[in-house]
Amino acid sequence: MKVIVGLGNPGKQYENTRHNVGFNVIDLLSQVLSIPVNKAKCKGLYGQGTRNGEKIFLLKPQTYMNNSGKSVQEFIRYFNIPIQDVLVLVDDIDIDFTEIKIKAKGSAGTHNGLKSIIAMTGSQDFPRLKIGVGKKHPEENLANFVLGRFPRDQQEEMKQCLDRAAEAAIAILDHGVSYGMNHFNGKAKELKS
Repeated sequence: MKVIVGLGNPGKQYENTRHNVGFNVIDLLSQVLSIPVNKAKCKGLYGQGTRNGEKIFLLKPQTYMNNSGKSVQEFIRYFNIPIQDVLVLVDDIDIDFTEIKIKAKGSAGTHNGLKSIIAMTGSQDFPRLKIGVGKKHPEENLANFVLGRFPRDQQEEMKQCLDRAAEAAIAILDHGVSYGMNHFNGKAKELKS
């Protein structure tokens, strides 16, 4: 059993904000894997399907970003899933815009959603796929930046990045985290050259 968790905030006012790229990738995976994410449980919306004979869950916590761990912890306890089998999709302001960074485990860095998951599960030993959403201006309020939407001139590039992130998540399901790191870490243009 594997779980892919996309982090974000529920509600129309947060749709397509930088903080919600995790939700956006879950929506893409829902289409590609034909797994509707429409069941409510453990303070989240989830869908269930199979891939390569293995049960797969897609989860969008509905607890708001800073409490993502409440939903994740309840979900993995309910379905008896080890934390190592949870892939977390998350925005990142500390890597370049549209860069993808897959890590097998590690600290939360500055991300409150990851901090919440680590606090609630008591473990850092879960893979995460970080999506670079750009860097704020030094004077800009961090909350305003991550809760803002991408300017028009960045939207197409971000759409391509989200497609690549969904592709990377499927590659991790099929081939493991190390494969994902080797094939997807970095920016798309860098990887092609």
